[in-house]
Amino acid sequence: MKKKNIYKWSILLGLVGLTTSCSKILDEEPRTVFTTEYLKTSSGIQNAVNALYSGMRFNYGPMGAMLIMNNGTDEITSGDQGFNQTGEVQLGNYTINSDNGHILTPWNRNFSHINLANAVINFAPEVNVTDNVRKTLLAEAHYLRGLYYFLLVQQFGAVPLDLGSGELTFNQSAYQGFNRLPVNDLFVKNYREIIADLKYATENLPDQRPAGAFKLSKSAAFHMLSKAYLYRGYSAAKQATDFDSAYLVAKHLIDNKATYGTTLLQNYADVHREDNDYNSEILFSIERVPGNHADNEVNNPSSEFTNKANISNNFFNCNYPTVQVPAGSGVLPIPDRVLNYGRPLRQLCPTPYTYNVAFLDKYYDSRYNNTFRTVWLTTVARNDFAVGDTAFVLAPSDFEATLMTGKKYRVIPPSQFYLPSNPALQIYPNLKKYDDNKRATVNDVSGRPFVVAKLSEVYLIAAEAAMKTGKTAEALGYITTLRKRAAYRTGLSAAELALREEQMTKRNTGTPQTPNWVTITAADLTIDFIMEERTRELFGESIRWADLACRGLLVDRVKRYNALGAANIKDHHVLRPIPQTQLNAMNDPNKSQYQNPGYTN
Repeated sequence: MKKKNIYKWSILLGLVGLTTSCSKILDEEPRTVFTTEYLKTSSGIQNAVNALYSGMRFNYGPMGAMLIMNNGTDEITSGDQGFNQTGEVQLGNYTINSDNGHILTPWNRNFSHINLANAVINFAPEVNVTDNVRKTLLAEAHYLRGLYYFLLVQQFGAVPLDLGSGELTFNQSAYQGFNRLPVNDLFVKNYREIIADLKYATENLPDQRPAGAFKLSKSAAFHMLSKAYLYRGYSAAKQATDFDSAYLVAKHLIDNKATYGTTLLQNYADVHREDNDYNSEILFSIERVPGNHADNEVNNPSSEFTNKANISNNFFNCNYPTVQVPAGSGVLPIPDRVLNYGRPLRQLCPTPYTYNVAFLDKYYDSRYNNTFRTVWLTTVARNDFAVGDTAFVLAPSDFEATLMTGKKYRVIPPSQFYLPSNPALQIYPNLKKYDDNKRATVNDVSGRPFVVAKLSEVYLIAAEAAMKTGKTAEALGYITTLRKRAAYRTGLSAAELALREEQMTKRNTGTPQTPNWVTITAADLTIDFIMEERTRELFGESIRWADLACRGLLVDRVKRYNALGAANIKDHHVLRPIPQTQLNAMNDPNKSQYQNPGYTN
């Protein structure tokens, strides 16, 4: 399907939010100097909203965003290249300080776009457009402002609503202040305004998005609103009704899927399949255009440091060209990088929790094999290997590896997968959700959209919120729907599928060698079970760090499941430090009062 580029126009304004965003609003050099009067024209207000969409590219796909949103969790640790780079490993081993460059990705970018959203919302009532156009533009601006703020709050806690001209008011003058005090009161206001923006979007966006573009619609707004209620319910800003509200909003979307043009796909494998990016389960993605580096705002498609690039296709890749078959033979069946296996950047690596605990069942549950690449094929004929022969396989478990002896290809058990503590072989299950075979070269970044919102997560939010409010039967129903969907594989007969669906109502409380299958009941729906189900459904989708931090689970689960992070993580690591560049730009000598607890300046 032809993809509609909603980012064709990008607007460069001399807008100042916080001090550190002054010089980094956008990287492009302007050909025309726009004034605020342009925002009061029909083309100006539309281009401003387009720029708000485009600015989300900083948050979904680039290097800094990928690291801060994924690394150092129960699911993901540093790959060997990330382990050997100071800024990257700080996020994985929790030695992060206020000079870390990767936390600047949201900080430097989001405030300038929030200020632009304020401009749209402030000026739209004056613009000469039809009422329907005005309604949609305002709704898009509210959603995007709410999301920009939501992403900041997830990482940093309280952040300024006043960028120099008053709360949620467009500022067009240089401003040296940092309106973060009092922090606790501001945090409450942050969530209040995030929820107000997203609620406005649920009421005013179009019911459905276009078939071939990720223009915002009500389904995306309901998703993010339910998530904001859920997160607030776990926070210091919580209100007594938050979990009920999260449940009711998520339930409304699920119960009215047809109205909002969304549904769960039959096959989990199809949700992230290349060439199927605009399917009905995906509610909102940040668009790029395959092969179009100009419209993607990417200056160097082979550089991991290009600010708006979607590098997700390369970030999770293991070092497949180094695998010798048999081990120690010197024979490399895949001696070079190849397009379909991607550039092996080796920044993000699954932890043993992911492949040994969350994905313990790899037979009945299709999500492991539809999430990870575990088989690599020979690309160069060597010895008795022909092109296309299986070169090496990652075994589902150590026990199952013992059953795969006598093969020509190499079988690698989980005990040999790469970890920072086990660095000999830089091989691990390779995330394939972001595969992109339309790139010009193997090192290029991706032109695929980056998923922000899926209907499956709405089911998970509904289940968790139902669990928190005592609706255990409802919670189990939502989980069961997703688990039964995960039983599907192409080629199964109706009878085989029914048997697998029945099996997916059970869980293995034993091991791969000695399984013990028990029926899942409402009593099993603990927060740990919910978090495991979120791993199975959403692994690697740039939400896990916030998922753990905002629920108060980060420290405990990193200590349990991530050896690299366990040694250093402390309670204060549920928030990132306020960047040092922000504090240095202030005239206030008491800079420490603006910093998050536990961090020094």
